Amino acid sequence: MKSKILLIYTGGTIGMKQDPENGALVPFNFDQILEEVPELKKFAYQIDTFSFHPPIDSSEIETGFWQEIAILIGSKYDSYDGFVILHGTDTMSFSASALSFMLENLEKPVIFTGSQLPIGMLRTDGKENLISSIEIAAAKDDQGRAMVPEVCIYFESQLYRGNRTTKHNAENFRAFRSSNYPCLAEAGVHIKYNTSFINYPKTWGNNLNINTSLDTNVAILKIFPGVSQQVVSGVLNSKGLRALILETYGSGNAPTKPWLMDILKDAIANGIIILNITQCQAGSVDMDAYSTGILLKKMGVVSGFDCTTEAAVAKLFFLLGHNYDNQQIKDLLRKNLRGEISIN
Repeated sequence: MKSKILLIYTGGTIGMKQDPENGALVPFNFDQILEEVPELKKFAYQIDTFSFHPPIDSSEIETGFWQEIAILIGSKYDSYDGFVILHGTDTMSFSASALSFMLENLEKPVIFTGSQLPIGMLRTDGKENLISSIEIAAAKDDQGRAMVPEVCIYFESQLYRGNRTTKHNAENFRAFRSSNYPCLAEAGVHIKYNTSFINYPKTWGNNLNINTSLDTNVAILKIFPGVSQQVVSGVLNSKGLRALILETYGSGNAPTKPWLMDILKDAIANGIIILNITQCQAGSVDMDAYSTGILLKKMGVVSGFDCTTEAAVAKLFFLLGHNYDNQQIKDLLRKNLRGEISIN
């Protein structure tokens, strides 16, 4: 039986083509994708399409969009073998991270991809990204199970776990990096799957569970030399704030100025969860390594280990959206729920 793939176009550069009269970039009709990318006809797959109208610029993405995507996949889950989501690159890592938490018991591929150049341009990276994403979404093992039953990002010959990625380059075709986790597959002459790094279900045949309850009362505070008391206090005194992502130096260090420590202590005492992640592109928070990290740990700051900012945002939205108390949330932040952190 041939694989069935649902191609979901949300927006982004990949879905643009140049108007022959004025050269402006305009969205094309994705129902006609086989005309734009005739190479897809060579696949022995059934490829159906679903388009968002109007297309969404990825800088405009909100949590409601994630909920729509999750519900759409849930409604089509039994009818397709895999899903490919075409999405703008600017917030793709946020969306992939969010869907990784929202789609529980996932046993089919959900592959995000896009491009740096429109698919209608001669030098576009969009065609290869699209074609390989569809092939990966359709790939099965000898037992007929998905080769990559995860939410992923495919870009420039590399398949990454979605919640491990960050957009790295705005101009290079290799737009994304996964600094703290190996790629799940590499596309060359053949597609090589790194199965030892892929998350497979402990048991197969589970029902997909869609989690759409999200709480966005989260802020991000980046520590920098000269950060002022007024700025830190202003962020932590934001009305309704439930959690703060604290982007610290190196392996989780911050200044030990008394005013900063007092503000953080007061925030924790008032029920605000503080998650410590590193500003570095690679590496992990280790709050036992240096005295400043130890001090943060003692006051109740939670380690984010090697979590990306994008995954930290999505994980907190997801956990805060449930009826957990603060201690349960802190405990779950320390656990690897969807492959988003590495814990020895």
